[in-house]
Amino acid sequence: MVRCSACTVLKGGGSRMAHGCEDGGRPLVLLVEDDPQDALIVEELLADSGFSVRLEWVRSVDAARRALPRLRPQCVLLDLGLPDAHGFSALSAVLEAAGDAAVVVLTGLAEERAGLAAVTAGAQDYLVKGRVEPEWLGRTLRYAMQRKQAEQAVVALHAARMRAEENARLERGLLPTPLLQSMPIEVATRYRASRGSATLGGDFFDVVESDDKCVHVVIGDVCGHGPDEAALGVCLRIAWRALVLSGVTGAALLRRLERIHEAERPGAEIFVTMTTLLLEPDQRTVRLWRAGHPGLLLHDGDQVTLAEFGPSLALGLPVEADWPQEVLELPEGAGLTLYTDGLFERRLPGGRSRWLGEDGLADLARRHAHLDAEGFLDALLADVEAVTAPEAAADDLAVVHLRWKGRS
Repeated sequence: MVRCSACTVLKGGGSRMAHGCEDGGRPLVLLVEDDPQDALIVEELLADSGFSVRLEWVRSVDAARRALPRLRPQCVLLDLGLPDAHGFSALSAVLEAAGDAAVVVLTGLAEERAGLAAVTAGAQDYLVKGRVEPEWLGRTLRYAMQRKQAEQAVVALHAARMRAEENARLERGLLPTPLLQSMPIEVATRYRASRGSATLGGDFFDVVESDDKCVHVVIGDVCGHGPDEAALGVCLRIAWRALVLSGVTGAALLRRLERIHEAERPGAEIFVTMTTLLLEPDQRTVRLWRAGHPGLLLHDGDQVTLAEFGPSLALGLPVEADWPQEVLELPEGAGLTLYTDGLFERRLPGGRSRWLGEDGLADLARRHAHLDAEGFLDALLADVEAVTAPEAAADDLAVVHLRWKGRS
């Protein structure tokens, strides 16, 4: 057997051994072996195995730890009897640094039990020096890499399942079933996660009827995106429901929610916009309090108008804030649509400075004012998606539509 001629010294002691021309299409194997003669034997066995790989060689655990992040091999062939390691410390160090690489250990004739223990400790396989045939070596490395890929696929599948379950729990907390009793109000809701997101953001809403037959509604948006923001949204939504059912409303409600927000938020930079409103039992009067949140759409028959309000401060800003009451009078059978900014803060095709905005949203809504609640929301969201740029859905959105069914 002839040793390949392409051999260059690696930093930290060791050599690069290339079989055939150098290319990136073959798996890279890092050999960690202090004995040059044993390293040569491994190289020659691989050359005769029929399994085409690129082989790099280092002489110590320390050199392997430095080389692994840079080389990112598909497999590590590790001698357990290295001078700078004792017992299984070499295996532990290499497993920690190996990342996605499979690890196959080499043991001496008298150390076969150590090989079995190494597999138990995390190695994919083991080989006993002096008992390795070329075909066996190639097959062992190939199968070790395949098993590692299978293990990673199982881990990824489990992680995806856990994320899905976490999202389902968060969704139940962010997007609850309206708690209504006897008032004749129609409620329709929609939620859309940002495009390409694996988890929910912090948009939330709730609808509750209290014992005095008032219907309370909240919609809010935690700035940022991710599990921490979603968890904060759940916390605030549940706190809002508990406070409303205990009789707290208006600015007093927002002040208590701000205290909860400041105690629970993951960072001092996190703020929340929110609108909380109260629909009186007369089915005409609407009282609302806004904390930095957008306006709303007012429906009256086949007409839709944008209800805009003065500026207000979000929860969690480092300034003293108050939230004055606004009052709307609804015509008979009229309704409201509340939304978060993910519905209208979207860029239009054809220029970076062109945005849909709330006025554009109102224009789209007027096309579908004649539809029932469910049909209206479906048509509105479809139009928003159709007229905005494909990459515009970078934020979550939540929408709540409410309409009185008739005066009692």
